[in-house]
Amino acid sequence: RNVRHIQATYTAFAAILADGSVVAWGNSIFGGDCSEVQDQLMNVQQIQATEGAFAAILTDESVVAWGDLGDGGDCSAVQDQLRNVRHIQATYTAFAAILADGSVVAWGDPDCGGDCLAVQDQLRNVQQIQATGCAFAAILADGSVVAWGLPDSGGDCSAVQDQLKNVQQIQATAWAFAAILANGSVVT
Repeated sequence: RNVRHIQATYTAFAAILADGSVVAWGNSIFGGDCSEVQDQLMNVQQIQATEGAFAAILTDESVVAWGDLGDGGDCSAVQDQLRNVRHIQATYTAFAAILADGSVVAWGDPDCGGDCLAVQDQLRNVQQIQATGCAFAAILADGSVVAWGLPDSGGDCSAVQDQLKNVQQIQATAWAFAAILANGSVVT
């Protein structure tokens, strides 16, 4: 009753109710049991999911995660950085959050984008993040792109970096990104 939004992992569901609380069901290992964080799941605004975990943004712009630890169900290592969260995107096994200042915090499987330290200094003024199965691509305010995660899944855009100027939108398959430029051309 009074379900406002529903999200799914590979084998579980989580629903935001009208009062901002959350109900989860399905495979308990992959997010179907939120009892360990139930008391924190109040005033939930948005939920994102990997294959086995959920991440919820609360009205105070903090984040609560649960589910499979290897799939991003534990954000305790970055919890103190998850403030003023505006949006969360997910690969199969990792999350990336855009903060109000345009920076990014990632957690989950490091091979699938859960570790953005190698590009952290480039992740400034991030406007949008898109995800393949195992990589993230961020559009910056200047229209350039920063990618990280599994190279064979789009996490390395160095071969086309010089073409990624004035990017308007990025779309993704499970293994590749396509960027639309301001002139209407596409870079893959």
